[in-house]
Amino acid sequence: MRFSRLLGRTLKEVPADADCASHQYLVRAGMIQQVAAGVYSYMPMGWRVLQKIEQIIREEMDKAGGQELMMPSLQPLELWEKSGRLPSFDKTLFVLTDRKDHKLAVGPTHEEVITDLVSRTVQSYRDLPQMPYQIQNKFRDEPRPRGGLLRVREFFMKDLYSFDVDEDGLNESYAKMVQAYKNVYARCGLPAVMVEADSGAIGGKASHEFMLLTESGEDEIIYCSKCDYAANTEKAVSVKKGATAADPLPVEEVSTPGITSIDDLAAFLKVRADQTLKAVFYAADGEIVFVVIRGDLGVNETKLKNLLKCIDLHMGTEAEVKAAGLVAGYASPMSIKGIKVVADDSIKLGSNFIAGANKPDTHLRNVNYPRDFKVDVMADIAVTRAGDTCPRCNGELLSRKGIEVGHVFKLGTFLSERFNAYFLDKDGVTKPIIMGTYGIGLGRLLAAAIEQNHDDKGIIWPLPIAPYHVYLCPLKTDDKNVTQAAEKIYEDLTRAGIEVLFDDRDESPGVKFNDADLIGIPLRIVVSPRTLKDNAVEVKWRKDKQAWTLPLTGLTEAVKNVVCTGGTC
Repeated sequence: MRFSRLLGRTLKEVPADADCASHQYLVRAGMIQQVAAGVYSYMPMGWRVLQKIEQIIREEMDKAGGQELMMPSLQPLELWEKSGRLPSFDKTLFVLTDRKDHKLAVGPTHEEVITDLVSRTVQSYRDLPQMPYQIQNKFRDEPRPRGGLLRVREFFMKDLYSFDVDEDGLNESYAKMVQAYKNVYARCGLPAVMVEADSGAIGGKASHEFMLLTESGEDEIIYCSKCDYAANTEKAVSVKKGATAADPLPVEEVSTPGITSIDDLAAFLKVRADQTLKAVFYAADGEIVFVVIRGDLGVNETKLKNLLKCIDLHMGTEAEVKAAGLVAGYASPMSIKGIKVVADDSIKLGSNFIAGANKPDTHLRNVNYPRDFKVDVMADIAVTRAGDTCPRCNGELLSRKGIEVGHVFKLGTFLSERFNAYFLDKDGVTKPIIMGTYGIGLGRLLAAAIEQNHDDKGIIWPLPIAPYHVYLCPLKTDDKNVTQAAEKIYEDLTRAGIEVLFDDRDESPGVKFNDADLIGIPLRIVVSPRTLKDNAVEVKWRKDKQAWTLPLTGLTEAVKNVVCTGGTC
């Protein structure tokens, strides 16, 4: 491709609304253009990258036994009502009404459609297993689109669905997909880490995310320093350290004027935070919930939401707390009536806690569970942090930032049962099909690749997904020898199957080199009067500082070998 004919142009200025590296560089390199908030056009170079990612994914899905199909973006809203997932997606779902007043959803995912489809086609165990997949646009009305392609309202996604006769079959399909995902990321040149994850609105009983590690990531990964345990913070657990235990002492009041926070309380009474009980108020589907947790810990709202099986969960507002008769800053579970009390299991690890007295400016010493109060539900609802103890090997837990680039779920039978997706087993018994679902966001993977691979000059594409293999850069285009040599190199490399962006523009070396670094094509070849004196060209990897020379004689074969060694062949 000749740069002079390329649709799109590079920009020197950083877009005002671009708050992350991938967004800045994709726009500046002329690879995407915003159409609306969270909606982008892919320009030719950006589309080439997306197509390469798509082809790698397609090949790995096919190799794992997947069958590609295409399902509609428009979905009857009745399918979502039938699955029971309409409230879970809530305002994220784009809904429209056709001319016959029939409501349709614009697909954010396709579990409903594929389960309905399979219920009509699969009848016997002989028809299973099945692993259909598609690669197509999805739509979600994100409340705050941000980060360019990282959080959008229209996106490309590969979604594969597994259908099996039993748990062993599901486990086998799941393992195949996990390996296929590992192959995808390896072939893209993007090392990814698999972590335990929360299933969220998709549902199901087990799931894992694949994360690209980068300090600009919006997710935090908790992992063990000794074993292979890894999870995102929504799912991570740890062995909680026990506070010092002692024989229960009598409860006594203590005056704490104006002391409403745990830190201030601990300092005022000269105790550690783990010797206090923290009260946190939530509204779960409109019902006030009293949460009690040891003072040194935080509440993991995802764990709490899953425990309560609610759709909406938010911190109780001042009005909601007041209406429930609770005293903010001085509340405790003692003598609480008519309000659900949920406790973290950390309250069992210690004794003689300090807690609120349910009246202003007063706390209680020596509060003990279960002597002094009861709870309705107790579970692990605490945030796991770096420095905590690994639940598998007692090693120390560490943390890293990352970006989610894939998610796999064991759905089980809840959707197949609702859509009557049953089969007859070999004994003639009717059973529900067991399902799994597996997604990769292609645009998000593209953006995450840049977040993981860039410097202060621009993108550093991994060679397998780069828009072109070679950036051919002739200097002094008014020199006939330079232009003739560059044209021949371009033709020879293209004929040999090497993808080349030929910068044939009449621009200064500074402009060309800056654009080469910005666009991030892996291998740069410079043709100049100086190199031609030695019958050679200058060659440089984008990721390296040092360049080297290659002779014109045998250049095509040499470049082909270099590109293959770099990861393409």
